[in-house]
Amino acid sequence: MSDLFQDYSEAAGRTGAYDEMFAPGQEARDSYAEVADALRKLSLADVSARADSMARTFLDRGVTFDFAGEERPFPLDIVPRVIPADEWTVLEKGVAQRVRALEAFLNDVYDKMNVVADGVIPRQLVTTSAHFHRQVHGFEPAGGVRVHISGIDVVRDAAGTFRVLEDNVRVPSGVSYVLENRRAMAKGLPEAFGQQLIRPVEEYPRRLLSALRKTAPAGVDDPTVVVLTPGVFNSAYFEHTLLAGLMGVELVEGRDLICRGNRVYMRTTAGEQRVDVIYKRIDDEFLDPLQFRSDSMLGCPGLVNAARAGGVTIANAVGNGVADDKLVYSYVPDLIRYYLSEEPVIANVDTFRLEEKESREYVLDNLAELVVKPVDGSGGKGLVIGPDASNDELEALRKRVIADPRGWIAQPVLQLSTVPTLGGDKFGPRHVDLRPFAVNDGDDVWVLPGGLTRVALKEGSLIVNSSQGGGSKDTWVLADSPQVPVETVPRPTISVRERVSVWPVESNWRDRQSEQQQ
Repeated sequence: MSDLFQDYSEAAGRTGAYDEMFAPGQEARDSYAEVADALRKLSLADVSARADSMARTFLDRGVTFDFAGEERPFPLDIVPRVIPADEWTVLEKGVAQRVRALEAFLNDVYDKMNVVADGVIPRQLVTTSAHFHRQVHGFEPAGGVRVHISGIDVVRDAAGTFRVLEDNVRVPSGVSYVLENRRAMAKGLPEAFGQQLIRPVEEYPRRLLSALRKTAPAGVDDPTVVVLTPGVFNSAYFEHTLLAGLMGVELVEGRDLICRGNRVYMRTTAGEQRVDVIYKRIDDEFLDPLQFRSDSMLGCPGLVNAARAGGVTIANAVGNGVADDKLVYSYVPDLIRYYLSEEPVIANVDTFRLEEKESREYVLDNLAELVVKPVDGSGGKGLVIGPDASNDELEALRKRVIADPRGWIAQPVLQLSTVPTLGGDKFGPRHVDLRPFAVNDGDDVWVLPGGLTRVALKEGSLIVNSSQGGGSKDTWVLADSPQVPVETVPRPTISVRERVSVWPVESNWRDRQSEQQQ
């Protein structure tokens, strides 16, 4: 191995984590053979030049994120994360299983609550969740699907076993980085890319559009789909624009919609056009000022009533956030057994429920050795890693837990697996997680081959979220045979702006919308 990996084995040994690329002794695992061979031939100058080129490309294409008030290119490391075909088969099956169980759970808790009556979970677990919305209790969504799109976060523990870390079935984000990372890596490390049978990711927009159209209200032969965005100042606006462009549908804001007669229409200079499916990228609380926050300017009054009447499909369904609750997460293995009569394919991370007295007492006595998370937190916000926290931070956490035990869970400090990542003048082990994305059309759950690998760029850090300074890696799922669809040579890059410019222009309204997207 080149000098870029000098001292890597020693550093990896200090982490105590499972290394994805190297077996003990710094021998590359079979799945990484081509990557290791390509990196062996590169100098620091070569790697740095390629990394700079990928960053410039991302900045030019608008693949950015907001960090500490500054717009930055999304960090993409040149070493991909490679998943062998047999391991992916297990992950794919486990993610699909989890989505089906959560779909059944949401249908149940917003209807008869059989899961409560049968004693699987306590009623107060559901009713005290911040994202359990009584406004949508008692009706089945048009199309019969609640979890159209999901992102299930998984990690690999020190033994190399995959475990589910959390579920995201409310407004899962990040798939745009999966698509853009693949485009960049095909040019960033073509020596390895061209020698591998890698499953493609470009099918995602087509699968998503197909699922959205399939779950349109009954009686609609040619449904109109829109992507509802909060606007240009949202940190995920690039993703909203990209997905709308790739699906060939309109990107709208709340002010572009109007509800009348339990139907939804978008305003155009040619008149009002009916909308059948709304892929919402805003939180439920801002969706409908008549039902939730009355001061919201992001949604449209009447959307919930239109959905209740079956006049429009909202994806993901309003109220899904109860399944994102991290306390509900601790019960998902039981939900899988209850609804599917199956054993979980992928286990949870061991979790302490702090509303249970015995668990709470143990956690309060061992705060310095555990990770404590708010049940409704996201993006790593509010998370406290005991070994890294000061005495003052632990004492403040203790008071918050005692005041609101329902609002917290605790887990052991998990040494997430590592992948070589460029830092300074050499590669070092950095911790990673994985967010596979799944699309549910009501009949089948399709899992995107790969997903978003997030990486903690700071040595020793376990925080992989981009909002906390993390980056990403392209995720290569290897095909087990040439008959499986695989990536081919890279196609010419088409920018988001170029995609927007070739959409059908039927009215001045679309011209204005294109300007907003650009």
